[in-house]
Amino acid sequence: MAPPRIFVVGSVNTDMVVVGQRIPAPGETVTGGRFVLAAGGKGANQAVAAARLGARVTLVAKVGNDLFGRESIDRFAQEGIRTEHVLRDSAQATGVALILVDAAGENAISVAPGANFALAPEDVEPALAELGPGDVVLLQLEIPLPTVAHAARLASAAGARVILDPAPAAPLDDAILRHVDCLTPNETEASRLTGIEVRDVASARAAAERLLADGAKSVIVTLGGAGSLVCQGDRCDHVPCPRVDAIDTTAAGDAFNGGLAFAWSSGKSLADAAAFATRVGALAVTKLGAQPSLPTAEDVSRFAPA
Repeated sequence: MAPPRIFVVGSVNTDMVVVGQRIPAPGETVTGGRFVLAAGGKGANQAVAAARLGARVTLVAKVGNDLFGRESIDRFAQEGIRTEHVLRDSAQATGVALILVDAAGENAISVAPGANFALAPEDVEPALAELGPGDVVLLQLEIPLPTVAHAARLASAAGARVILDPAPAAPLDDAILRHVDCLTPNETEASRLTGIEVRDVASARAAAERLLADGAKSVIVTLGGAGSLVCQGDRCDHVPCPRVDAIDTTAAGDAFNGGLAFAWSSGKSLADAAAFATRVGALAVTKLGAQPSLPTAEDVSRFAPA
């Protein structure tokens, strides 16, 4: 059986990470941290996650014509990702994320999007012209919303499945949602999209049902250490999360979405794909950094949680 084809349309960043005891309050300086420079960006992270699991991945993105951009393209090629649709923009810098991580693994992130915000709707057309039934298009919101909407429409017209990770949260109208086969907000994003405060499985279900009513065909609300809630039609299934020692939660959502796209396009049901993706996300939080933390298929098969 041929590996599944996944087209990731999204962002590429270079992450500058400082790990310390706690995240500073406004105006405060906290010393004693450790610095790590790592590849990141939601689109890039999800592309690498899916590729390491065994998918044939095409990344559609835009970087600056600078050192970070050239290094990013080289890394994607080393991961086996198709890079001919990663465009270079001489007028914009490659995106950069400044990430603070505390001793519990929680983080605060500030992003300068740079070339990511220059990815235009017409830029995605050559890659997505290759789409066919059975393919998956994975989208996030670190690129312009019109580009996300155009990519979703093209994918839907081609018979491909669309997974939208609505991060960072932004208003989504039915013109986008009706083309989304699976929407994957975390608790915070689900709260912002619906106005329902998501605190537990019950409130996650209420938020998911609102998003289904708004047009999404299925919704998975990720709940961190509590796992995820998979809702489609009138049914919701809670998927628990394995217990792990969290070091850095930065790429957990990206690992989940890459794992979901891989497993769903490999023939698993949505609930089984979410269970697989939850294991992938759990593994990712046990290591520092975004892309460095993303597991391989072998890592997942060997994973024996506590």
